[in-house]
This record gives sequence, C-alpha cells and structure tokens, in this order.
Amino acid sequence: MNDLIVPRGAEPRKLLQSFIDEDICAIMTYLSKGKWHVARVVLKQMGASRLHVQLIKEHRPHPVNIQANQPVGISVKYRYGKVVFDSTVLGFEPGPGELGGTIVLSMPDRVEIIQRRSYFRVNVPNSLKVLVTVWHRKGSDKGHSIETQKYLQGKLIDLSAGGLQVVVNNSDQPDFKKGQFVTLRFTPMPYEQPLMFSAQIRNTLSTADDKGNCLGMQIVGLEASAEGRETLQRLCDVVEQYYQLNQSGAKQCDVKAAK
Repeated sequence: MNDLIVPRGAEPRKLLQSFIDEDICAIMTYLSKGKWHVARVVLKQMGASRLHVQLIKEHRPHPVNIQANQPVGISVKYRYGKVVFDSTVLGFEPGPGELGGTIVLSMPDRVEIIQRRSYFRVNVPNSLKVLVTVWHRKGSDKGHSIETQKYLQGKLIDLSAGGLQVVVNNSDQPDFKKGQFVTLRFTPMPYEQPLMFSAQIRNTLSTADDKGNCLGMQIVGLEASAEGRETLQRLCDVVEQYYQLNQSGAKQCDVKAAK
C-alpha cells in the first residue's frame, strides 16, 4: 500500500494554482529556537520559482519568528485528502488589510498527496499493547540551560496520519497542558523500528474511571522535510495495518457468534 502519491509533470503547479484560485487556507509549520510552531496562511501568487503566501491574522496573534533561508512545511486539506510539501523562505513583503505579512517561498520541487482514509482514526487492535513515551523540554532555550526533559509513558488508544490519543495515569502525569508541543516515541508493531515525531496537545480529558487522562494530540512538522515525510509514510502504513487487524478480529468474532 502506498498512501503518499506524487503527482507527475505539470500537476503540482495545477494543484497549487487551484489553491490560489479557491483561496484555500493552508497550515505552515516551522522550527524556531528548537520548538515547532504552526501558522495559518493563504497561497496568493505563484511564479516560475516563487510562491507567495500571506499570514492570516489570528484573534490572539503569536509572533512568527521565521527567518530567510529557513525551511518550512505546508499542508493543505483538499478534496481527496491532504497535499503536503516543503519549501524555503526567500524573503518577506508587507501584507494588506486583515491579512498579515507576505512570505515569499521557493517553489517546491515536488508535492505529495496523502489519501483521506489515512486521516480516519483507527483504534489500536485489542491484540496489541502499544506504549508511548511522551516528553517535552522545560526551561530556557538560551545557551545550554534547558532542563532535563520531563517525560511520561502512556498507552496508545487510536492513531491516524494526523493525530493520536494516549491515555496516561493521573499519578504519572507531569505538567503537560493544552497547546503544548511534545515529542512522542512508540513501536507500532512488535519487532519494528520505533516511530518518533512531534505533536501538539489539543485536549486533555479524564477517562471514564477518573484514574487517568486521555491526551488528544495533533502531529506536526512531518511535511517540512524528506525525513519527516518518510515518517508520515510509515504512519499511513501503520494506520492501514491497524485497520486490517481490526477488520480481521471483527470477522473472527462474527464467525464465532454464528457457530
């Protein structure tokens, strides 16, 4: 199975032009001082070697600490799934009206399409217990004064190419909170190489028995590099594996019930 599709020939430019024509919002991810950040942008203009995107002003704006020659990732939800690509910041221009400033990016060498089904959440099969290590940095980013990383270990509940849920015990939970960026590491199937990536905590909910918390997280940054997109491909494959295992388990239960 291959959920990452690479359009051929002139198709990438046609895709980008359709985003411009339809004024579609995109998400830009980038690293600043060792931390991932996200910003909403609109693709506005395309040239032979440049792509202009405008920042969308938020009600509670955060500073966009982005520099020339910095790599960024762009993701766009569009019809059959999500289009992702990486680019490099070439420069900046002032933006009109309600929009923020304009960022001039290099035209991407290639774009990739992730099919919609990879973004449907699938439960971890009952036959698997997948432990997830979650950690974040705490302290100053200046020099080498970052404190020892705080971490916890939880249980993976569900997964998609865009996010996941992890349950942790109340007694084990450090000061993780909504909006925080964390790093995760887990082995999706026995004897496989572990996956590691960054995510943002979107919500925290108590479990039904009040003994733990469920952290809902959105995966970030994978579209910003070739290595990240390899991880994204693996996530797509794991989602399909979990789906097939769940389907097999359901069929076995149906057979047993019919006997």
